[in-house]
Amino acid sequence: MKKTVLVKNVKIGGGAPVSVQSMTNTSTADVKATLAQIARLKDAGAEIVRVSVPDRAAAEALKTIVRETCVPIVADIHYDADLAIKSLEAGAHKLRLNPSNMPADRLKDVARALIERNVPVRVGVNEGSVKREVSAAELAALAVDSAKRLEDLGVENIVLAVKSSDVKKTVEAYRALDKLTDHPLHIGLTEAGTVRTGSVKSAIAVGSLLLDGIGDTMRISLAGDPVKEVVWGIRILRAAGVRKDFVEVIACPTCSRTTIDVHAYAERLEELTEKCRASLKVAVMGCAVNGIGESRGAEIGVCGGRERSLLFKDGVPFREVPNESVLAELEALIREKTGE
Repeated sequence: MKKTVLVKNVKIGGGAPVSVQSMTNTSTADVKATLAQIARLKDAGAEIVRVSVPDRAAAEALKTIVRETCVPIVADIHYDADLAIKSLEAGAHKLRLNPSNMPADRLKDVARALIERNVPVRVGVNEGSVKREVSAAELAALAVDSAKRLEDLGVENIVLAVKSSDVKKTVEAYRALDKLTDHPLHIGLTEAGTVRTGSVKSAIAVGSLLLDGIGDTMRISLAGDPVKEVVWGIRILRAAGVRKDFVEVIACPTCSRTTIDVHAYAERLEELTEKCRASLKVAVMGCAVNGIGESRGAEIGVCGGRERSLLFKDGVPFREVPNESVLAELEALIREKTGE
């Protein structure tokens, strides 16, 4: 089991649930816009939010941002030790930095500030920042070396990451890193691309790691609105079986035997239960071929018939209803189960 790191009130590692992170793309110096985006991210389910601190104006703005939001804030620092220290003075709950980007004497100053404030730091290696071509194993070793630079200065609260835009290399690097360290791991596929392709690549990479039991916190890196990163992060956690506090709607792929509007019903039920935190399985099946078996395996189910369909409740046939009443009946059963 990995060590436990506390980012304000969110635990990373030590068997804690895998947390979902994202990063703002507003100008951090624009406090109003950044706070508004953080609020949207939190509403979508983000548990930790990172903001860039590229200059003194951003570091100054961080004071208000930290004060005005309840979400743990991570300050993203590159090269500038002064900005790292100013971010800690502003109340940042965690730093993200690459120790190799700082001179040894300035890294020592940052380490001292981290220890004094008991603030954790995320360090690691992004393949894009490495000046030569490296293997997955070398990426993992470089990440461990980066952590050691801070460990040698007395820093203990470390989260490690090793990123590549290549799916296979990312998975192999994290598998190697997991064996080399007991620091918690921040997982993700860097520079994954647009939502269209990046969500699929991320699902394969991050999903593979989650199924291996690797990962303590995660970010799905997508170009565009960061809220979509949170949405996809939660979807991947659910699909991997890591999160179970949701309503899972399964549906048949439909064929010529289908007698009810499976697609429309399933989408409506997903929309209805999107923010519900009850653990519930709902099966929307178009005919009896697989419908009976799948419905028996769900708390709520429907098996489509020509004019009337069979509803299931707790895996047992419940009652037959006219097809035009199926959706309303399913909605009522879900509300009864969830109390919402």
